[in-house]
Amino acid sequence: MRLTILGGGGFRVPLVYGALLGDRGERRVTEVVLHDLDGDRLTAVARVLAEQAAGVPDPPRVTATTDLDAALTGADFVFSAIRVGGLAGRAEDERVALAEGVLGQETVGAGGIAYGLRTVPVAVDIARRVARLAPDAWVINFTNPAGLVTEAMSRHLGDRVIGICDSPVGLGRRIARTLGVDPREAFVDYVGLNHLGWVRGLRVAGRDELPRLLADPALLGSFEEGRLFGPDWLRALGAIPNEYLHYYYFNRETVRAYQAAERTRGAFLRDQQAAFYAEARDPGRSALELWERTRAEREATYMAENRETAGAGDRAAEDLAGGYEQVALDLMRALARGERTTLILNVRGGGTLAALDADAVIEVPCLVDASGARPLSAGPLPDHATGLVCAVKAVEREVLAAAESGSRARAVTAFALHPLVDSVNVARRLVDGYTAVHPGLAYLR
Repeated sequence: MRLTILGGGGFRVPLVYGALLGDRGERRVTEVVLHDLDGDRLTAVARVLAEQAAGVPDPPRVTATTDLDAALTGADFVFSAIRVGGLAGRAEDERVALAEGVLGQETVGAGGIAYGLRTVPVAVDIARRVARLAPDAWVINFTNPAGLVTEAMSRHLGDRVIGICDSPVGLGRRIARTLGVDPREAFVDYVGLNHLGWVRGLRVAGRDELPRLLADPALLGSFEEGRLFGPDWLRALGAIPNEYLHYYYFNRETVRAYQAAERTRGAFLRDQQAAFYAEARDPGRSALELWERTRAEREATYMAENRETAGAGDRAAEDLAGGYEQVALDLMRALARGERTTLILNVRGGGTLAALDADAVIEVPCLVDASGARPLSAGPLPDHATGLVCAVKAVEREVLAAAESGSRARAVTAFALHPLVDSVNVARRLVDGYTAVHPGLAYLR
């Protein structure tokens, strides 16, 4: 099978290729096509992959191209992990937002809206090309904001586009580990939107083990989310929120921490990865060793400001391994081989959440086989969660409307409606600030 990776010069591509190297089953990926607009980044990543494959029997063949249509033609799977505007664009998203005193994180709040506004038109163009050049391909979307981008692409690809994220998987794994449960034997009752969801239960052999965790303050305070949110707040919620909800529940503290930081996360990654790609061009250096060292630093500093604000300490060593590449591999196996499995994915809800319409992309456990991914039924969210989900989905819909129409007014509305942007005037200044620094937003008028 042929897998095309859009954003093939991206830093996390070796994680996906490493997972493919360990897959020896039937109908496995035998060819990987890397597509990127930056030829130098493609060359650097191809060097890493070549070192990964050294000594592995019959590894997937790797080719690279800057021609999008050539990359898509004949693909069985398309993995989309693009970053419109690059990390320099992410750093600008953060800077403009923080200057207005609001959050600039790449998927949450003002930064997520800005990223979405410049990404959706590109993602829609890709979806149209896939429909024309590879109509039978499955598209696996990891491009952020993942839920929003998946919904934009689903309007052209239907249910053949599926969004993935490693956050719910990591959360479920940590809860299971804390309870002394094998994560492979647990069903994680997780419901919400991408980066806006809650674990409401963890069932093992039909028994919900989450109440045992919520009743034990010592256990609650022993893992990442317990330290991040605090046991008292988790017990008040009666659920374990996705780590990204820290930006909502502790917004003022997080904004202050980001404003006080020497560099924003985007600026840190921009500088870190620029150094990696420059060094990886040196034929005398091991590109794989450079990549592994850079990745270790990247993972260790993830959400550092949030953990500092909460006094949560360093990340646990077992949480530094990533995970989205395994979700992607498990999803491809199920679709290609009919190996039925359950995964937490971003798909059209089809009415799974009564508060949202059938076309709304949500993040829930899905039953996956050769026919696709179908969301499992879910009970209603509590009122506090329903309010946030509906508010953020309304923002996503305004982003989609602005991207489709080019309406500056709809873009202002998207910012103004977001719970973390508290002023229409601030929303107007944010649109002014972002259009001034991002050529990709010139379409807003």
